[in-house]
Amino acid sequence: MSLTCTHGLEGLDPRSFDVICVGAGYAGATVARRLAEEGGKKVLVVELRDHIAGNAYDCEDEAGILIHAYGPHIYHTTNQRVHEFLSRFTQWLPYEHRVLALIHDTLMPVPFNHASLKLAFGEEEGERLYQKLVATFGENVKVPIMELRASEDADLARVADYVYENVFLYYTMKQWGQTPDEIDPSVTGRVPVFVGDDDRYFPQATWQGMPKDGYTALFERMLDHENITVVLSQDAREFLAVADGRVLVCGEPYAGEVVYSGPLDELFGRDLGDLPYRSLRMDFETLAMDRFQPVGTVNYTTSEDFTRITEFKNMTGQVKEGVTTIMREYSRPFVPDSGMDAYYAILSPENQALYDAYRARVEGVENFSPVGRLAEYRYFDMDGVCASALELADRLLARSE
Repeated sequence: MSLTCTHGLEGLDPRSFDVICVGAGYAGATVARRLAEEGGKKVLVVELRDHIAGNAYDCEDEAGILIHAYGPHIYHTTNQRVHEFLSRFTQWLPYEHRVLALIHDTLMPVPFNHASLKLAFGEEEGERLYQKLVATFGENVKVPIMELRASEDADLARVADYVYENVFLYYTMKQWGQTPDEIDPSVTGRVPVFVGDDDRYFPQATWQGMPKDGYTALFERMLDHENITVVLSQDAREFLAVADGRVLVCGEPYAGEVVYSGPLDELFGRDLGDLPYRSLRMDFETLAMDRFQPVGTVNYTTSEDFTRITEFKNMTGQVKEGVTTIMREYSRPFVPDSGMDAYYAILSPENQALYDAYRARVEGVENFSPVGRLAEYRYFDMDGVCASALELADRLLARSE
């Protein structure tokens, strides 16, 4: 069979399903597949957008270039269970992500590494500084930029200051609208110096690549099951609510399971306040050339008001002569009810406390499970969302036995 989606409920009664999954991205689709396949559950997947696959959605543009509509998605994981699950629905094209930063008109590998040091400081001085890093931290290790800045060694401080000012500071302020010391360490820790020669962006990932037929095709296969019904262009809040410690569907108590991957504040009309996010504006441009830049992503760390340029052909391996599509990415504050997409939770003690207040409202509701980047208010990679969803499916399957 092939996946068929409807737009709107079109006479479907959500109460007739054993499970309602809100969202057709990694969280909702993963749980839906496992409960339908292993639990024999009749599952309704409800998606607000007019397509499946969440932010991983890809499609061909007017020039025939396969683009990632919501920004570049690079598959990488060390989680064998996630890899085996997703590999059921796709073959993988070999791809190892490499990123360059344009720093004062010179393209340098990021994370900042051995080669970057020599480009920044010259061959001899760069090598000397590199050996000092090796002696201090060891080789083939990541050192968080904030840890390096805390060093009292003059040479290491010099490296730290260069990387901080030229790779981290302006880029981070553009990306988050904050200074680095205002940003949660779980985010700043993702921006390291790599003491080694490996120029891959994810050097420790056991598995990395691109789905052979694209991400959307992966999701089509995942959701293609006789027990799964997919409804697009439907706001679940029109028929779903949580009130007085129970789930209501069409105004009546619902005995089935609800798997919710949307923002928790929106479920409650944001009555305690808005959970803050960063959003993105993506400007796509098709160019009459074979190739625009040498790698998939170039970060603009010391210039421009956009953060990076992605060239999709460099990631997907698509061969199409004389044309390519690039995307410039601009970070901006998320404004509710504006049509923007919420991409990144802004982690802080105050924001976490607000999220916890919303989360407390559903903690005692046994048949309501928030999962995923938005519902858990976390900074997740794709494999992290999938892992969280697989663990939730374990619990729900065990509960139904």
